[in-house]
Amino acid sequence: MQYVIIGNSTAALYAIEGIRSLDQEGKITVISDETHAAYGRPLISYYLYGRIDLEHIGYRPADFYTKMGVDLILGERAEKIDPKGKKVILKSGKKIAYDKLLVATGSRPFVPPMEGLDAVKEKFSFMQLDDALALERALGPEKDVLIVGAGLIGLKCMEGILDRCRSVTVVDLADRILPSILDEGGAAFVQKQLERKGVRFILGDSVAKFEGTFAVTKNGGKIPFDVLVVAVGVRPNVELVKEAGGEVARGIVTDDGQCTTLPDVYAAGDNCESFDISSGTRRILALLPNAALQGECAGKNMAGGDAHFTNAVPMNAIGFFGSHIATAGVYEGECFEDITPGHYKKLFYRDNRLTGYILIDCIERAGIYTSLIREKTPLSEVDFELLKKSPALMAFSESARKDKLARRQ
Repeated sequence: MQYVIIGNSTAALYAIEGIRSLDQEGKITVISDETHAAYGRPLISYYLYGRIDLEHIGYRPADFYTKMGVDLILGERAEKIDPKGKKVILKSGKKIAYDKLLVATGSRPFVPPMEGLDAVKEKFSFMQLDDALALERALGPEKDVLIVGAGLIGLKCMEGILDRCRSVTVVDLADRILPSILDEGGAAFVQKQLERKGVRFILGDSVAKFEGTFAVTKNGGKIPFDVLVVAVGVRPNVELVKEAGGEVARGIVTDDGQCTTLPDVYAAGDNCESFDISSGTRRILALLPNAALQGECAGKNMAGGDAHFTNAVPMNAIGFFGSHIATAGVYEGECFEDITPGHYKKLFYRDNRLTGYILIDCIERAGIYTSLIREKTPLSEVDFELLKKSPALMAFSESARKDKLARRQ
């Protein structure tokens, strides 16, 4: 078998392991337009922060590809899929034949139109290791940094560079930080923590144009800066599948085995849709745990297995300067609140099911809440009053406890 994987991040690595769990002999070729072996993308902010060095940013040990029997092609861009000829055409013109193909191309930064942006010399994105390395060279104790975007990417960039420049200002059209992750109260809780660190936020406004070293907002404000980071959002890389005739909605459409509508072509990661069991809708869940599960599922099926990924849930586990946030599901239904100056906790539930949670600085055993959502456990079968205060196995029946403990072994 000739297995080809386009992309070299989380979904790709788990796909490799999924393939090798069933097929130790087939040839695996990985194609990536980056020049680095796979690394932990969330770690690039920690590299700038000084909490990790480049030697330890790898997502797998240095000998991973050799042990897995992978032919790694770095610095080459896949330009086209030929589904009839079952070939991937590279930018260099080289053609790579496949029996089974995985498209794990992830996403790319979205840069909205802003007048004068092309004239800004020191401007950066913050998605790849090369972005972080380039940004690092531009930083200095006399530099003021402007980050456009108060989502996860923008704020992780802020964390990484705050101590490496004079000031950081974050501007966003949304009325709160992390709008896709936190509710209004949770966002205010985290924003206060970050403001105490010295971060300046301008929310409910956006950059209309750039004039030299000033950003002019739609509300008429002028923000001085030396270095610009654009972290407004991302767009899924769906073009290879779309141009080959595969079905694409907001992301690449797959079945629950991660197979696209093209024969023997699979997709996994931030470029494809999942069925979100907490909301009952199909949507892109650009999250590391889902990418890992999708990749493993795809890899096993490429090797002849019968795997299914049917319990996707939006989840986030992030932190800033020692504060920790965990969220999952949707924030709908009744709500249990436990909010103090030191932590923020909300549990959402309806129809005898936990639908979502927000935990800030009280994330211990958050996995128990996640399992309730994933497994759609009826709350009548657990001691929910106990779980509201403390997620513990004691809240489950004896048989449920034994089952959960058995699955951990």
